[in-house]
Amino acid sequence: MTFPTPPLAPRRPHVRTVHGDVVSDDLAWMADRDDPEFRAYLEAENAYAAARTSGVAPLAEEIFGEIKRRTKETDLSVPIRHGGWWYYSRTVEGEQYAVSGRVRVEDHPDRPSLVGETPPPDEQVIIDENLEARGHDFFSLGASDVSPDGRLLAYAVDLAGDERFAMRVRDIETGLVLDEAVTDIGYGVAWSLAGTHLFYTRVDEAWRAHEIWRHEVGTAVDQDVRVVAEPDERFSVGVGTSRDDRWIVFGIGSKTTSEYHLLDASSPESPPVVVAPRADGVEYDVEPMGDELLLLHNRHRPNFEVARATISSGGVGEWQPLDLTTPDEYATGVEAFTDVIVVSLRSGGQTSVRVVPRDPAAPSGLGEPFDIAFAEPVRSVGTGDNPDPHTDVLQVVYSSLVTPQTIYDYDLTTRELTLVKRREVLGDYDPEAYVQHLEWAKADDGTRVPMSVVHRRDTPLDGTAPGFLYGYGAYGLSTDPWFSVARLSLLDRGFVFAVAHVRGGSEMGRGWYDDGKMEHKEHTFTDFVACADQLVSAGFVHPRRLAAEGGSAGGLLIGAVANLAPDRFRVLHAQVPFVDPLTTILDPSMPLTVAEWEEWGNPVDDPAAYRRMKGYSPYENVGPHPYPAILVTTSINDTRVFVTEPAKWVARLREVATSDPATAPILFRTELTAGHAGLSGRYDAWRQLAWEWAVLVDQTR
Repeated sequence: MTFPTPPLAPRRPHVRTVHGDVVSDDLAWMADRDDPEFRAYLEAENAYAAARTSGVAPLAEEIFGEIKRRTKETDLSVPIRHGGWWYYSRTVEGEQYAVSGRVRVEDHPDRPSLVGETPPPDEQVIIDENLEARGHDFFSLGASDVSPDGRLLAYAVDLAGDERFAMRVRDIETGLVLDEAVTDIGYGVAWSLAGTHLFYTRVDEAWRAHEIWRHEVGTAVDQDVRVVAEPDERFSVGVGTSRDDRWIVFGIGSKTTSEYHLLDASSPESPPVVVAPRADGVEYDVEPMGDELLLLHNRHRPNFEVARATISSGGVGEWQPLDLTTPDEYATGVEAFTDVIVVSLRSGGQTSVRVVPRDPAAPSGLGEPFDIAFAEPVRSVGTGDNPDPHTDVLQVVYSSLVTPQTIYDYDLTTRELTLVKRREVLGDYDPEAYVQHLEWAKADDGTRVPMSVVHRRDTPLDGTAPGFLYGYGAYGLSTDPWFSVARLSLLDRGFVFAVAHVRGGSEMGRGWYDDGKMEHKEHTFTDFVACADQLVSAGFVHPRRLAAEGGSAGGLLIGAVANLAPDRFRVLHAQVPFVDPLTTILDPSMPLTVAEWEEWGNPVDDPAAYRRMKGYSPYENVGPHPYPAILVTTSINDTRVFVTEPAKWVARLREVATSDPATAPILFRTELTAGHAGLSGRYDAWRQLAWEWAVLVDQTR
């Protein structure tokens, strides 16, 4: 078979010295994303990828069809009661985006029926994203918030994928847009209690949310007032409201330190109250309700704990420990309700929800805590949408590798779970046809690394099956087991699918994160290789039929293991990959760079951090040896990881790698109308995923 010739990127000399190290990078010119030659290179790579994978087009169409047939395209979410309304979202067959709607509680005393494919006849549409997206190749909401009186909608839209939003205010009853003065904002908006003012964030040139502004609805933007300005480039700001709408919450945080301010929502022009001034290394989160404040913090425990304080006009009182968790339980969230406190936590690698009754008769004011029990050994459980602080029913969301997302009502009085809705998988899906379990790998330093594994019950585990290993491992973000309709297309083709819960996430507690960052970052990569080895040695997969995938910081993981252990994998997929981290983290003007120094180290001022990052940076360590087949996907408007990084990495691989392009191709595709999360419409996203997985399936045959 004759294959097209891969593109070769132009080279331009570029030399600089860093900490006495002379660095030559003849692909540095790609940092100019507006360079016509760079655009031409990306288009040439797209053409090559299309030509090189033309043979998988039928398989991609087949996988897309499977996803579509298994998905209930016209569907309705579980309606949530808030104020005098039931709120929900719905999808319509053939439409790319969701429609948000509501109906009055007085007309529907009980939750509206979830049966049927048509909305209630008295529906009031809040926002139809399909109408908002009309005429645009990309559409994403950065915020959507109804005013406390239920009259107005504030929403923010991104039409490019660069995560910079324009804010609009609409009268829900009439549909009229009342205000669109504010543009170029970050994520999140928050209403004042009377619905007269909005608070929003501004981002700087490095895409850091660094300011919070107050806008009076209907006025010119030049009358807006800046209420928070954060000069420290390590810190970003955010804005939200309390569950009872009484407080506007301003959050300021770096990767290791937090500070919160509370503003009385009924007095939007008054000064905010500082919860606690920032202290280096102290992280905390707040859950205000009325005059009570619950705090989740790490002042005394690495795994965090819950405290309580009172709020007054003079400030916040002393933090009183509540002793709701043990030191080896990782507390990840706390929610305040009239009758209970709810704590989200992790223990032994599993998520759980703890309910703490409020008991005025008890000396502490709290009764005996208890956990909501679930039986599956591999699972994800958490609280859902619970906007009413006075509720006696808690929404709980559950899923596993074989159980579709399931919504329960948990009665706080009877302690009974009632199934409300389980995501419907069309066709003949039978969860009993699949097996899930935890598997453990042993890392180089002896640490046991968990993997969540799923496969068909009839898949032979004799070392012949193809495998798919997924990983992330950064920022303390846990990759908990989740159900995927699309994944069934892999499992039904005999794949063993595994999630490697490597260090850098928080699956095993806060220490799991700390042991996979900064000077310990390489644990993330060696853990992943250990998981790949375990899949092979335990007979789950064939050593030459293993695919691996990761995105963003997970793309760094994929790039690092491509250099570290290229012989372990048949094909690697790096999505929007952070594969030139040293160049990026050396440039404080790049998006998020200064804030990232607390995750990776500061190579600008610290020679040891520079040498460490240079030792694992995928781009810096491409070597003259064979690589597995590599698929690289990205988007031109990505603000978080510039398209420059994967472009440079691919060009370096083409120049240095000794792989045979006929059997181990290097493929690079850039979406030209998308951002970090890829294409925005659901059908477009399915097609994108179907093509990517068709490439991986083809390589592992």
